[in-house]
Amino acid sequence: MAPTSEFLGDSLPFGSVPRLDGLSKKRTTPEERIAVLTQGLHAILETAVESPEQWQVLLDASATLWRYSGGNVALLMIQMAQCGTQEPSLVAGYREWERHGRAVLKGEHALWVIAPRTARVQEVTMPDGTRQRFPISEAVPTDALSDEKKSVVTGWRGQAVFDVSQTRGRPLLVPRGETQSEATSQKLWDSLSLVARKYGFELEESGAQHGLASGFTDFAHRRIEVGTWMNIEERVAVLAHELGHVMLHGPDDKTGRLYGSSSEHRGLAEVEAESVAYTVLKAHGIDRGRQSGLYLWAWAESVIQTQRAAFEQDMYSMHPTSRVDVAKSVLGRVTAATKGILEITQPPGFGGKLASTERDPKITPTAGFAGPEPLIRTVDGPEMAGP
Repeated sequence: MAPTSEFLGDSLPFGSVPRLDGLSKKRTTPEERIAVLTQGLHAILETAVESPEQWQVLLDASATLWRYSGGNVALLMIQMAQCGTQEPSLVAGYREWERHGRAVLKGEHALWVIAPRTARVQEVTMPDGTRQRFPISEAVPTDALSDEKKSVVTGWRGQAVFDVSQTRGRPLLVPRGETQSEATSQKLWDSLSLVARKYGFELEESGAQHGLASGFTDFAHRRIEVGTWMNIEERVAVLAHELGHVMLHGPDDKTGRLYGSSSEHRGLAEVEAESVAYTVLKAHGIDRGRQSGLYLWAWAESVIQTQRAAFEQDMYSMHPTSRVDVAKSVLGRVTAATKGILEITQPPGFGGKLASTERDPKITPTAGFAGPEPLIRTVDGPEMAGP
């Protein structure tokens, strides 16, 4: 089945992108489903790389669903919007919801994400020194030295999931973020400082200024500087930005250089670092949208120009050949770096996924809950209290 060419109107967060129709049809093959998902994702990224507002929509969703990859966040958003409902907030498979005491409502259609197919293999060193992989069930040569057993990605598949708004049952207690305040910002500053130390960087608050920058990352001396002339909220934003550089733009970042994001191509590197900062702060309830949005606007054309310049200089190199390639790389890198930071700072909420150990979440003073209230049908679609 070829992906449909029908387009949605302005009701979607990404303007006009292909509908992801046919994903739930029984006769859809896994290959066809992946083709539909991939085409839809490419269309979303094509839109996002040309519009800072649309890029920010993706980052907003990633702040809520930060345990998901950027590509799957985009796919979840477009499918929820296609159904005319609210944005996804907490997503799990059918059986996973059952394990948490909730049931998918009758008539609800699954949302689809792209998940890896994996296989267990054993890696061995052959007598001639080469390394080879064999399926676990297959005997290895007797003269080979067994190294380790590991899981490897062998392909991709569509995985069906449902948002909390599509379920009913046992209430889920959801931690709520604190109102932004100086105390909240100080708490996040301490958490981000821990991230810096974890990655081997010394944090220094300094009155020195490097050009027009309010912060500076020195990879040679493993040091981050943040200006002392700013208030605590501004220092937190700058530190989150510099941690974006720490996570992405070190001297061993071969992928970034391939896509034009490195110390030699600051435009795209700044888009990535600021996108990480925006998403991290948003996940912690700190919204600096206008400032970050303008910053991204200033660099948006740089994303495209970097790709064009690199390709024109060496048309036979492995540089990306489309804006979608650039957008896919940037989004994947940003969401991966964001997840690495948020796994340490632990913002309130679930990050879009339910952990198997959270079957009986503890009640906290700042907890909210989802369900079991009935859905309220309105002209804008179903509404439900939830995370």
